[in-house]
Amino acid sequence: MKNANLEEMQQKLTKQSLRRTLQVLLKRKGDQYWPSIHHTMQTSCSCMAFSPETRRLFVGTVAGNICEFSLSEDYNKMTPALTYSDHQGTRMTVVLFVLEVEWLLSTGQDKSLTWHCSESGQLLGTYNTTACVSGLQFDVETRHAFVGDQSGQVTILKLEQDRCSLVTTFKGHTGNITALCWDPIHRMLFSGSSDQSIIMWDIGGRTGTAIELQGHKDKVQGLCYASATHHLISCSSDGRMVIWDMNVTREETPEWLDSDSCQKCEKPFFWNFKQMWDRRRIGLRQHHCRKCGEAVCAKCSSNSSPIPLMGFEFPVRVCNTCHESIPEKDRVSTSTFHNSEHNIVYMHYESTIGILLTSGTDKVIKVWMIPRFS
Repeated sequence: MKNANLEEMQQKLTKQSLRRTLQVLLKRKGDQYWPSIHHTMQTSCSCMAFSPETRRLFVGTVAGNICEFSLSEDYNKMTPALTYSDHQGTRMTVVLFVLEVEWLLSTGQDKSLTWHCSESGQLLGTYNTTACVSGLQFDVETRHAFVGDQSGQVTILKLEQDRCSLVTTFKGHTGNITALCWDPIHRMLFSGSSDQSIIMWDIGGRTGTAIELQGHKDKVQGLCYASATHHLISCSSDGRMVIWDMNVTREETPEWLDSDSCQKCEKPFFWNFKQMWDRRRIGLRQHHCRKCGEAVCAKCSSNSSPIPLMGFEFPVRVCNTCHESIPEKDRVSTSTFHNSEHNIVYMHYESTIGILLTSGTDKVIKVWMIPRFS
C-alpha cells in the first residue's frame, strides 16, 4: 500500500514538473527536432512570447509573473534576466513583446492589461478591463492595442508612455474572443471566437466594414495572416485548419430584418395574434435568409446554399428567391480545408519560410510546410 502511494505521488510530481518545463528544440540531422535546453520553472507556464531578433524569451506563469530569459547564439543556453510581477498572483493569459518600442504587454485573469519597459522592467501603465482578456495585438505605428475578452468584444486602446485612452469597442461575436490577428500593412484586424466564427474588421478602410467568415464547426483557436499574399490561416479545437483566400471581393452579411409576417408570402408569424385572428390561420415560425436578411417562413426558405463570398463555406438557409439568383460560380469555395489530426490549442505561422507550427492537447507539436500562395 505504501509503495502504491509512493508511485502515485511520484506520478503527480512528474506531471507537475512537465507543466513547469521549458524546452528549446533544435532541428538536427535527418530533419528531427531534439531538445537543446530543458529548464524547469518554479510555477507552471501559461503563455509566452519570443523575440528572434534579440533571442529574448518572455514566459507568463499561473502565479501572475513574467520571467524573461536570454538565449545564447547557438540556442544551447538560457540565462534568467528580469522578472515582471503585476497581476495580483492570477494566471497570465497573453504576453506580447514589442521590440520597436521596447514594451512588454501582458494580460491576466485579474482583468487588467499592463505594459512595462522591457529595458528597465519599470511598470508604465495599467488598464482594467470588464472581462478576462483572451486576445491581444498591438500596432506599432499608432500605438493602438487591440484587446479581446471573454465577453466577446474587442476594445481598442491608445497606449502612451504612462497612460492610455479608450478609442472604441467592436461587438460582433456571440461567444468569447479566442484569437486575434493584426495585419499592420493593410490595417485589418481578425478576431476568432468560441461561436465558431471569424470576423475581419477593415480598420484601414475607415468604412466600418466587418466581414464574417464561417468555416469552422468548433471554437476558433488560432489565426495567422500572410500579408504578402492576402491569405488567412485559421484553426479550431477539432483540428480543422482553413486557408482563406482574402484576395476575392467579399460581401458583408446583411442585418436581419424585423417583421410580424413573412416578407415573401405575407403569412403571419406566431406572435402576430391580430393577423392570425383576422385571417383565421395558425402563425408560422420566423426564419431569416442569410443572403438578403429578410424574415421568411419555412416554406419560403426551404433551400440552403453555401455563399463563400459572404463567408458561408457551409450551406445556410436562404429564401427561395435568393437561391435562384445565386450563380453556380458563386457557390464554389474560396478556401481550402485541412485536418491536422489533433486538437489544436495554439498555432504560429512564419511567412518568411512558409512554416506553420501547431500544438495540441495531445502535447504534440507539428510542423507544416505551407505552400507559398501564388
